[in-house]
Amino acid sequence: MRKFRAQLALALAALLTACAQPEHGPPPVPASISAPAEFPASAYVQAAAQGQKVLRVDPALSRIAITVRSGGPLARLGHDHVVASRELQGYVAPEQGRADLYLALDSLSVDEPALRAEAGFDTQPSAADIAGTRANMLSKVLQTRQFPFALIHVRAAAAMPLAVDITLHGVTRSFSVPADIDSDSHGLHVHGRLAFDQSGFGIAPFSILGGAIQVQDRVELSFDVRASERSAAP
Repeated sequence: MRKFRAQLALALAALLTACAQPEHGPPPVPASISAPAEFPASAYVQAAAQGQKVLRVDPALSRIAITVRSGGPLARLGHDHVVASRELQGYVAPEQGRADLYLALDSLSVDEPALRAEAGFDTQPSAADIAGTRANMLSKVLQTRQFPFALIHVRAAAAMPLAVDITLHGVTRSFSVPADIDSDSHGLHVHGRLAFDQSGFGIAPFSILGGAIQVQDRVELSFDVRASERSAAP
């Protein structure tokens, strides 16, 4: 029993260290974000030159949120989190049934109170815990210095669901994603959700004590994206 208590104390110390004491300060949220070199902006320049409608994603009206849950036999000692971004960038070519988007991972936020409430969480981590969680997520889990962006390529046929390719952590995976799409003469609104395993992108979820305390591999992503012709030129 004493040995187990000692192990549990070490586990709790590790959790506190992971959340509250990052090895390095969190990367700053960028004031402006440049597109990654592999982003196909030229395709949208060409489409616009040919007279096709090109829409630009409005970051101020768009949001991606990812719910990350604790797991394992001692899950009650872990923490659930909501990771989000309001810096989604990209273009949509409706006539081609195509969209390309990108997200600078250093722009991700952690545990915004409104998003935690929306996810059904009734607790709010301290500012220090949030800062530590974010720093460790960016440096140790997502490794944003090596993999600074997530890229999203969407192909839309007449019938749903959407065909979506996501490139994250140097790995590209394809998904079939149900979504609701509302459009008018000025733009469109797309929202939906999907679930995926972090390990599918080569990301190892945090785990200690042989998995007794861990971050669940499966995460839930919701998206709410608005794009319009306002300032649409690539």
